[in-house]
Amino acid sequence: MSGATGTVLAVLLSLVSAAGYALAAVAQSRLASASAGGHGALRRLLGRPQWWWAVGLNAAGALAHVAALHYGPLTLVQPLGALTLVAALPIGAYGARRRVSRAEWRGALWTLAGLVGLVAVTGPVEPDEALNLRETLVVTAVTLLLIALLASRSRARMHTGARGRGLGHATASGVASAVGSALTQTLTTALARDLPGGPNGWWQTALLAALIAAFAAGGLLLSQAAYRGGLAAPLAVVNLSNPAAAAVIGVALLGETFRAGAWGWLIAAAGAVVAARGVVLLTTGLETEGEAGVVPGARSGVTDDEPVAFAVRGPDVPESPAAPEPLLVPDPLPEPAR
Repeated sequence: MSGATGTVLAVLLSLVSAAGYALAAVAQSRLASASAGGHGALRRLLGRPQWWWAVGLNAAGALAHVAALHYGPLTLVQPLGALTLVAALPIGAYGARRRVSRAEWRGALWTLAGLVGLVAVTGPVEPDEALNLRETLVVTAVTLLLIALLASRSRARMHTGARGRGLGHATASGVASAVGSALTQTLTTALARDLPGGPNGWWQTALLAALIAAFAAGGLLLSQAAYRGGLAAPLAVVNLSNPAAAAVIGVALLGETFRAGAWGWLIAAAGAVVAARGVVLLTTGLETEGEAGVVPGARSGVTDDEPVAFAVRGPDVPESPAAPEPLLVPDPLPEPAR
């Protein structure tokens, strides 16, 4: 197969992967908005066919992504994966029968630009680089503690209705997926050589497989919880925290570095700042008065069909107009005597 044909296939498969992930995110977001939490929420979720459609779409997106990596380089496929956010916005808006606001488009483009800059300077993993057993256990323990902290803070923000609710779950989901990918790469490398630890180390292979399955399922459930706070901002954070966590693992434990030396580090830092700006725009959802008649998130049990009355009170505005004082007319003067 020629290089041009492989590149075209890689692009097409990357677009299919982005569409699969976007459809799955929209489906998860609609499930999150339609279902309540509490006891038995997970059981109710697993009993809904829409959830399994979302799982299947995520799996299809992952398979298309792996196939795209087979035909194209990482530097081409990974940035195209960030199109998931751009595709999810119009799909979600169409399902909600609304238009994508200008603030959402700006936030998506900022996030996409930051992700492309971050991934473009991230070097591919060397085939023989993998985590050893001690590093695997350390990464697992640190990740579990981080996920527990992020999830607890996100739950607290969910209950209070604070801005940015769900972003903690989204960050935890991205981190869990990144660790699952790192462990998957470790497992495939170990199996290509031999069983980890030699012929008697089969239990290490089983441990890696169990951890990979746990992080994959945990990342999916954490993203489901994140979408209770909306679609765009949590999806942007998931797409941002995943490569960021993978880059941290690669640089700290696998001896990787960013391309272009010091310039690569500067580009990665600038990309992170740009992507963070996009997440802020998606979180706040600011709109001008001409673009929307309601403020996003400002719903206090009032439906769109109910009129809302506003009272303006000021220091110089009386509660009610004062009744005019009666006009005093003086009595007529007596006529002089003749």
